[in-house]
Amino acid sequence: MRMGYGLHMEQTQKLIMTPELRQAITVLQLSSLELGMYIEQQLQENPLLELNDDEGHEIDASESQERAEGVDAPEQGGEYDLDWQEYFQDSSDLGFPRAEKDPDHSEYTYENFLSQAPTMSDHLMFQLGLSRCRKRERIIGEYLIGNIDGNGYLQTTVEDAARQLGVTVEEVERVLSVIQTFDPVGVGARNLEECLLIQADQMGINDNLVLQIIKNHLLDLAKGKIARMAQALGVTVQEVQRAADLIKTLDPKPGRNFSSPNDTRYIVPDIVLQKVDGEYVILINDTSVPRITINPTYRSVLNQERNSDTKTRRFVESKLNAAAWLLRSIEQRRLTLYKVASCLVELQRDFLDRGVKYLKPLNLKKVADMVGLHESTVSRATSNKYIQTPQGVLEMKYFFSSGLVNSSGSATSAESIKKMIRETVAAEDPRNPLNDQKIVEMLKRKGIIISRRTVAKYRDELGIAPIRKRKRY
Repeated sequence: MRMGYGLHMEQTQKLIMTPELRQAITVLQLSSLELGMYIEQQLQENPLLELNDDEGHEIDASESQERAEGVDAPEQGGEYDLDWQEYFQDSSDLGFPRAEKDPDHSEYTYENFLSQAPTMSDHLMFQLGLSRCRKRERIIGEYLIGNIDGNGYLQTTVEDAARQLGVTVEEVERVLSVIQTFDPVGVGARNLEECLLIQADQMGINDNLVLQIIKNHLLDLAKGKIARMAQALGVTVQEVQRAADLIKTLDPKPGRNFSSPNDTRYIVPDIVLQKVDGEYVILINDTSVPRITINPTYRSVLNQERNSDTKTRRFVESKLNAAAWLLRSIEQRRLTLYKVASCLVELQRDFLDRGVKYLKPLNLKKVADMVGLHESTVSRATSNKYIQTPQGVLEMKYFFSSGLVNSSGSATSAESIKKMIRETVAAEDPRNPLNDQKIVEMLKRKGIIISRRTVAKYRDELGIAPIRKRKRY
């Protein structure tokens, strides 16, 4: 075999991920709120971008033509990229409709502000300030409140708190007993048993059977072993059932009703569906996205003579190209969302009109074939985005549901089957609840062929307890 050096010319095809394509993919998979933050970042990095506060000064077709003609084009074979000329000659609105400036409309209203609910720590600190505690006890109380988690449980021991603060264990115990009288009832407990006992004491529950179950049989109660508890306590199952019902009215996590700084307070839908005269109108919700345009003052740099600074001109042109690509990416995102939403409305019309029972099985490939896009593009367009429908605000991925083939040969979606299972369990006799096999037989009579294991999986996903825990005596 002969080895050596040589020059060969070869033609190959390969996909190159350009920065512009990468940006378009990034913009497509962003939600409205994330897109707003992304645009804010681009405004800081690109000096040619600016907020379009006054829509009356948008670049219209005639003005853009004048700007394109007013710029001296470099000689043929020059070294400048001229994508910006194509942008100025494009008369499309890039997704930003023209609207008259309303002088009476204030930029900010009270609807733009969100009230902040007090956290559990703030609530407890407020009550500590109202309590009759000395300064030393107040310091201990603040330390203990700072060690209470979001569920209302104390995450440190009294011995560790006493050692950290340099006080006695008795002082910490005394302050902790004061905190345990605060609202919400049960806060400051060190375990579930203590939490429930505090609530029972403050609610005046003096039932000896209830207290015995809390102290010795919480695990059996969680597993629904009513008969075993009745045998161990020497009472009837009806008495244990009554005590268990009373215990279930207590809150095992007293602090969960308070807000957290990391809570998601609201969802801004990316798409809004409105039914007008029997037809669905699709609105792309971009009200939270800042309106941006290209700063016209940088035109003077491009209007300078050819002997101007080459680096400056190249910098301005590169930023101008980046700004134009960003605007095009935003417009492409809007058009893609509209196409996908139109397809979903067409395929899931029965669900939108009549509810979750009529949700049809759907996959990405079917939607991609209908709109003429790749499956990955449809996946990016629907990820992390929400749509407001007559059935509520739903994640767009909710429309893509797996399903099972029924006896008639058509398919039934998994969400529709879950709805049937929930309704079947809700209508059962509590004294004789249905097991998974009976649910399978009931669904089979409706034409749905499903296995017992699948019913058990759907029941767990719905949070429905097994038959042992649902049985009433």
